[in-house]
Amino acid sequence: MKTEYFRVTDINGAVFEKAAGVINRGGLVAFPTETVYGLGANALDPAAVKKIYEAKGRPSDNPLIVHISALSQLGGVVSEVSENAKKLMDNFWPGPLTLIFKKSKAIPNETSGGLPTVAVRFPENETARKFISACGVPIAAPSANTSGRPSPTSAAHVMDDLDGRIDMVIDGGSSVFGLESTIVDTTGKDAVLLRPGSVTREMLESAIGKIRTDRAVLEEPGGDFVPIAPGMKYKHYSPVCSITVVDGEINKVREKILSLLSADGEKGISSGVIATKEDSGFFDGFKVIEMGSDNDEARVAASLFASLRRCDALGLEKAYVKAFSEEGLGLAIMNRLKKAAGYNIINV
Repeated sequence: MKTEYFRVTDINGAVFEKAAGVINRGGLVAFPTETVYGLGANALDPAAVKKIYEAKGRPSDNPLIVHISALSQLGGVVSEVSENAKKLMDNFWPGPLTLIFKKSKAIPNETSGGLPTVAVRFPENETARKFISACGVPIAAPSANTSGRPSPTSAAHVMDDLDGRIDMVIDGGSSVFGLESTIVDTTGKDAVLLRPGSVTREMLESAIGKIRTDRAVLEEPGGDFVPIAPGMKYKHYSPVCSITVVDGEINKVREKILSLLSADGEKGISSGVIATKEDSGFFDGFKVIEMGSDNDEARVAASLFASLRRCDALGLEKAYVKAFSEEGLGLAIMNRLKKAAGYNIINV
């Protein structure tokens, strides 16, 4: 399969019309959103949805998020909207928030992973909304990457993983937030945070009051609990390079990373550090991938997945990164880092 590629400078009505034709024929189109790039198919077409799982190598019990371009589409995909959902929609839609609803009969099991619920998002990104609107159907779309790899925040990342495996890529530039959407289950009496993102736990609680957080947000699934969201049990965000998170007082963290880098060098192991601007100067002589400032967690979040992919581009076998606070946006950053590291964490 030849993947057609349309650059941001070339996006116009004809491109959206062409993309809609691909979708309505049961094909796959990668498109930009404000979070990460999505791999879209007609959410109401079981055969098309199966192609997403095949292209990504994604487990079939991992539900897909259904994207809409207008609130008027919601009634066609859900059967019930709770009061918590209404409040969250009023506060954060359109935007980087996915809500779990009880699904309508129109949503096939292939889209919902066999569950009686459906995840829905109304993206803020204008290109995404124009694409969905042109298709005339809700779009099922997980991240547009090979399953388990760091999510794509640029069209180049999509092409690295899926060139020749999907029909079309719409290049809308770099993602603004760079982390997948926050996911909240609104089907029960109490709302439950299933995946943290740019809409933080604190922001959610300002809208609906106390919210429960699923243990899988920060703990490794297995043992005495199973994550509420099936997809949270799978490996995510991992480069080929082995990632280690180092947690503790910052000076001790820096010293530990320096000692690990030095030990790797003595063994002939290619290693480096993913660091903020404030820390990067402590690792002179070693390979450093800078991902923003401690004073700008939004920039750290936006560059995280690109930094993980950079480790592989540099041929690193190992990379070290400090832990972040688990408050505010830091909760989402640490969720992704822990999963990328396979919960390999050193406490100092």
